[in-house]
Amino acid sequence: MATPRGEFSSRFGFLMAASGSAVGLGNIWGFPTNAASNGGAAFLFVYLLLAFALAYPALMAELIIGRNARANGITALRSIASGRKSRIAASLVGFSGIVTVSLILSFYAIVSGWMIAHFLDAVARMLEMQKVADWLTTDESTRNSIFVVLFMTMTVFIITAGVRNGIEKWASRLMPSLIAILILLIIYVITLPGAADGLRAYLVPDFSRITDPALLVDAMGQAFFSLSLGVGTMLIYGSYISKDENLPVTGSLVALLDIGIAVIAGLLILPAMYAALASGVEIFDLDGNLIAGPGLIVSVLPALFSTMGGIGLFVAFAFFLLMTIASLTSSISMLEVPVAYGVEHHGFKRKWAALGIGIVITIISLIIVFNFDPLFDMVVTFTTEVSQPLLGFAFCIFVAWIWRRNDILQEIKQGCPDVENGLFWKIWPFYVKFICPVAILTVYFQ
Repeated sequence: MATPRGEFSSRFGFLMAASGSAVGLGNIWGFPTNAASNGGAAFLFVYLLLAFALAYPALMAELIIGRNARANGITALRSIASGRKSRIAASLVGFSGIVTVSLILSFYAIVSGWMIAHFLDAVARMLEMQKVADWLTTDESTRNSIFVVLFMTMTVFIITAGVRNGIEKWASRLMPSLIAILILLIIYVITLPGAADGLRAYLVPDFSRITDPALLVDAMGQAFFSLSLGVGTMLIYGSYISKDENLPVTGSLVALLDIGIAVIAGLLILPAMYAALASGVEIFDLDGNLIAGPGLIVSVLPALFSTMGGIGLFVAFAFFLLMTIASLTSSISMLEVPVAYGVEHHGFKRKWAALGIGIVITIISLIIVFNFDPLFDMVVTFTTEVSQPLLGFAFCIFVAWIWRRNDILQEIKQGCPDVENGLFWKIWPFYVKFICPVAILTVYFQ
């Protein structure tokens, strides 16, 4: 007997879940520093152009495949395959997506654990528990292991509750909270000395850089990464969308939300970095580049908060709460990919699938924790720079070259009867067939 599938109860619930999947730690710290290092607003301009011209069509490919099949990644791709060879390829791509997203979650859980530790550090210092605070900010394996387990427990707890009572319910609470905290922090940070320099670095364009190949590749990579493409998360979320939903409109709203939050995050991160510089904190590495990634979050910004006196504790509390929420909204979408496969393909109960897969990923995370130097960067590089772009390429090939064009049209028509006469259908098939694969391979080979 087939396991009943969940479904988002509203467009709002889907938008919160999908944008939460896309808005993660890398988006918040990576996008602003990428922009500041590539011509400020010139990068923003190119990024926005490529996000809608290239990443949005790839996003729509995943959503359409998912809603058509209403199944996990492997089953969904096999359902649109046209022969034995393409079905084998579908199984390979689907399984590779499950492995890739699980490995991404394994290192993501480590960094997310750091966010929880720094959040609790602010709480401990408010309560004047200095020894606890010192331990929470000490980078050592025991602390990291404890918070990996804590973070994965939170993620598994949400996934076991299902689509409506788990993913949708929590995303609908967490995403509005994330946006509210982000806006409040921006209002405060832009009043700090030095923040105006950060705004200039972010918003004043250097159009001499706009034809720089490095800027174009960085913007393209950020666009695809921002929308959480290539590993099946959007395909799975698409499979939970009602057949009555207008997919082109819904996909556009997801893209707008994600891109909007990424751009708004820049109004926090860059002013905060330059405010830190004005306070004597070093924000450039040995090569003269802005510090990005975990180093920005666990060294530069905490150093800034410590210069603010009493208010710094509350700012740190709010900031690391923001980062923890961003971590969680992304992790639940990652875990849902292998869990959906386990539930639908192997008939596991959701509770046991989430628990079992969560334990396996936690074990992988702990292996990385205790072998951090040789493994962490290797896993990050393999998943995000090698596997993810190739999987994004494969999704485009399946939807544009293997799936029958008329079947795609009929699927979209279920929620948008007039799509054939609209601009979307006149442009999207060409883009996803020719432009997106070339763009993804360009990023990959760079």
